[in-house]
Amino acid sequence: MSQAEKGSLQEKVDVNSVDSQHGDEALQLVGTVRTAEFSDEYNRKLRRKLDWVIPPLCAAVYFTQFLDKTSLNYASIMGLPITGTNYNLVSAAFYFGFLVFEFPTVYLSQKTRVAKYLGANIVLWGVILMLHSVGTSFGAFFALRFLLGMCECCVAPILILLVSMFYRKNEQASRISWFYVMNGLTMVAGGLLGWGISFYSGHRLAPYKILYILLGGLAIIVGIAVLIWMPDSPVHAGFLTHEERIAALERVRDDQGGTANHELKKDQIIEALLDVRTWLVVLSTLLTSIPNGALSNYSNIIIKSFGYTSKQALILSTPGGAVAAFTTLWCGWYSDKKNERMTPIIVALVPTIIGSALLIGLAHSGNKGALLFAVYLVGTFGSALSTIYAYNASNTSGHTKKSTINSMTLVSFAVGNIIGTQIFQPSDAPDYIPGKTAIMVLLTVQIFISLLLRWINLRLNAKKKAKLAEMKAQNGWSDADVQRERDKYGFSDLTDKQNVYFMYTA
Repeated sequence: MSQAEKGSLQEKVDVNSVDSQHGDEALQLVGTVRTAEFSDEYNRKLRRKLDWVIPPLCAAVYFTQFLDKTSLNYASIMGLPITGTNYNLVSAAFYFGFLVFEFPTVYLSQKTRVAKYLGANIVLWGVILMLHSVGTSFGAFFALRFLLGMCECCVAPILILLVSMFYRKNEQASRISWFYVMNGLTMVAGGLLGWGISFYSGHRLAPYKILYILLGGLAIIVGIAVLIWMPDSPVHAGFLTHEERIAALERVRDDQGGTANHELKKDQIIEALLDVRTWLVVLSTLLTSIPNGALSNYSNIIIKSFGYTSKQALILSTPGGAVAAFTTLWCGWYSDKKNERMTPIIVALVPTIIGSALLIGLAHSGNKGALLFAVYLVGTFGSALSTIYAYNASNTSGHTKKSTINSMTLVSFAVGNIIGTQIFQPSDAPDYIPGKTAIMVLLTVQIFISLLLRWINLRLNAKKKAKLAEMKAQNGWSDADVQRERDKYGFSDLTDKQNVYFMYTA
């Protein structure tokens, strides 16, 4: 290498050292230059160790959250005193709370230890859930559901952030699917739990009150477990040795996604707002969340409308959860194996579109078996949202930008669910044709949004590769020089647009 070329490289090093003042907390442990190499076998053992702690805790949190969030769906046919339009408003109250507190909660979590913040929120919402067994009026239920939404809105952004800190891009979608699969499994568990409680014939407590007490107690237990065992970042992972913490950071250095940074950076917020991909993700989330808000509160009512009793509706809802769980795991596996995000989303949406069409076409057929099959098909769309979460984890760099985009995604989720609670109106019972038609149309539009996002990411990657080739030629860098430069940027807390070494996942 010539003296001029060495000078160019040294200038880059000096710039990085200045930037490191505002980089991730990981720099305190591993610095800007890779000083340790770990074998593939060592990394596999470390990943297994991570898998025994982080995904199970994430799954427990998501299981609890989704079961608590959809508890109203089960309570609706277990003697809940809230009916008609009031039921729609109480359903929406959760998402109003979610919407109001989403941005504050994500930025609060950035300024604190994220796992501790998460655990405290879980314990608090467990208490709020148990208080549902005390209130009987519309006002009390509306207020409690609002508070529940405020506490639960931190879950998805924090879990996505934790997965992106500990896992490589080609491991993230499957790990997110491992906790998101709880959405489907809670449909099985919730249906069985509600079915079991429905046999209670005593008069001391209404069945729906027993449900809320049990679910609230479970949430408190999970919250305590998170406070004790969930790590805040690889730097603070108490279950890892010092060497393993370094290895955990080196595993993710090449992905350029970074780890934890407690500095709130306004330029990253502005970049997130100006990035067209952000708004396409927001729109995609909205299109998915409207059906979610409708079906998470009305699926049991729809099944009951086929001519089943309340007990039968509760038990017959469980296969739909199994279908959703299988689809989620498949989408996560395929997404990582093929390094794809948008293709599995499209695969998850098509059965829901077909199922909605069948529910509309067979509305007056009296064919219970075909109608149930259609309901189970509809449940596949939930996997799309887990893959959107994986998309955010793999395609965003810069802690503040990640937090902002995750917040916007979850705000869109809340808005979509609020709208969703209103598309099944009591006046449309028992067929709810307008709501089923809306689901079919919205998800068809989302397919085209997904294809557009995929095209944009591939185009951006092509531009970055061209820029890297130009830099390499201008500076006379070897592949080793390029790798050293890439290493320096790994924990610099630059955004995906600022960092030329960051590559997008389509």
